[in-house]
This record gives sequence, C-alpha cells and structure tokens, in this order.
Amino acid sequence: MFLALDNISFSYGKKEVIKNFTLEIEKGSFTTLLGASGCGKTTLLKLLCGFLEPSSGEIILNGMVMNGVLVNKRKIGMVFQDYALFPHMTVKQNILYGLKINREFRKDKSEMNKIVLETATALDLEDLLDRYPSELSGGQQQRVALGRALVLKPDLLLMDEPLSSLDTKLRIKVREELKEIQKKVGITTIYVTHDQEEALSLSDKIAVINNGTLVQYGSPSQVYFEPADKFVADFVGRANILENVMIRPEWFSISDIQSEDSYEGKILSEEFLGAFRRFKIYLKKENQIVSVDCPTFFEKQFASGDTVFLTANRKYLFQL
Repeated sequence: MFLALDNISFSYGKKEVIKNFTLEIEKGSFTTLLGASGCGKTTLLKLLCGFLEPSSGEIILNGMVMNGVLVNKRKIGMVFQDYALFPHMTVKQNILYGLKINREFRKDKSEMNKIVLETATALDLEDLLDRYPSELSGGQQQRVALGRALVLKPDLLLMDEPLSSLDTKLRIKVREELKEIQKKVGITTIYVTHDQEEALSLSDKIAVINNGTLVQYGSPSQVYFEPADKFVADFVGRANILENVMIRPEWFSISDIQSEDSYEGKILSEEFLGAFRRFKIYLKKENQIVSVDCPTFFEKQFASGDTVFLTANRKYLFQL
C-alpha cells in the first residue's frame, strides 16, 4: 500500500482529536477526507505533512515510516485554503519559488526554468507566466498554487479546502479542472472538505470522519447508496429514515393516487430549487416528516396542504 495511517491517535492537551485512525490509500488515487468542521480533517493533514506528530500509531509513505521525519524531507506538497500566493511575484516566480528555497531541487537557472515551463504547460498556465495573482481568476490562482506544489515532484499532494472561497459556479468549474489535472499528472492526492457534493464528484474514495474517528471508507457510490450508519446517511446527502430503512428524497415518487405500498402524507412546505422542487411532507401513520425531491418538469403539480401518496423505489432502499 502506498500510504498507510496505522492506528493513529493525537491529542491537543487532554482533548483527543484523532482516535485510533487507520486508513490505506492506493498510489495515484484521489481520496477525500469528509466531515463537519472540527472533526479532525485538517489535523490529519498536519500529521501527514509533519507539522504535528501522532501520540501513537505510524504513518507509512511509500514503504517508509514518516514519524519523526522533518517536514522538508517528506516529499509532500501542500495547497492551502487561501492558496498563499505571493502578490508581488508573477506566476512564473510563484511556481519557481519552491525550487529556489529547496536545496535538493536547486539547479542551474535554465534547468529550473525548464521544470517550471513543463509544470505550467501541464496546468495550462504557459500563457500566464508573466501575470500577477491579482490579474488571475480564482481557478487560475488555484492552478498556480498547484504548480508551486507539483514543481517539487512530491510523492503526495495534500489540499485543505482549496475551493471554499470561490462562488458556487466557479467552484463547480474549478473542481472539474482539478479532477482532470489530478488524473493527468497521476499524483496521489488527499483532499479535505466538508462539502458532500465536492467529495462525491472528485473522489476515487471518501473517508467519512466523525469526532476524530473513521466512520466509513469507500467509493462515492458506496458511501451514498450503502452508508455505514445513520450519521453517514444524513451527512452525505439528505436521508429519510423510516423504520431503520434509508430513503433518499429523490427515491420517492409522488402521486395523488393511492397504491398498495404507498405512504399517505400532507405537504407542509415547498421549496423551488430550479431543476427540482423539495417538499416537506408529514406522514400521518408514521408520525414523521420526510423530504421529497420532485423534478420541476413533473406533469402533476402539487402545493402546500395537498394530500399526496409516496412510493419508494425499492431498488435503492437500504437497511441501516
């Protein structure tokens, strides 16, 4: 296994924030650490890159135990939340900076320029090398931050919520670019986010974390369709739990005609979300409120106060 976290624990004072955490990651994969704020995601990144040391357990990278290894000896690249670009430096100078300060990578000027150009070309930045960060879009700034990390040829790339400051539309565009770049370069990547949609769209594997503990590790489809417990079901997307059976809002069909296995309910509210409408529906017999997503173009329109009948798609129902 390329990267292994073996029974890692860590505490800030008396507060244990990482608890017996074990995870194995394959070379070249894109793994997301997903969890709510304060669950330990960023602490894990700091442990991986050497800013913190585990109180117990081992971190093994490419066959070598990393415990006690200095930050600059770990061959790990880091992209921060705010990109941390130097505003007074051009794109070329920002990417070149890592080579200049790292003795292992110091070469003659022409060789360093060649490495920078190769990296910039891989990230589609070759025409922007003379621009300053203030002259770049958010997506271009992110690629510069990536370039500064990749120019050092790291074994592992760590990314700490790098899209959080972007607006929704740009975030979607940049994450598509990021996925393409990661596959093109082939670098093993660990990505931290609390955004479920980001995790589902980017990842080969998702590690769901709750209070410093690994709750589930699997592919996006496994985590979404087969959650390990109620926490994962509710945290990754939306979930209705009826008698310990998980039903996603989009797995319901809604009708004004009762069928043998339908749930009778009353619409409490309606939220228009563009591609679909989200209904809050009270199920009288079950004494429970559920969330139902109905396509906007659905031929039958419903409104608050209507009595409706819900049928769950049994193909997807999952017993918790």
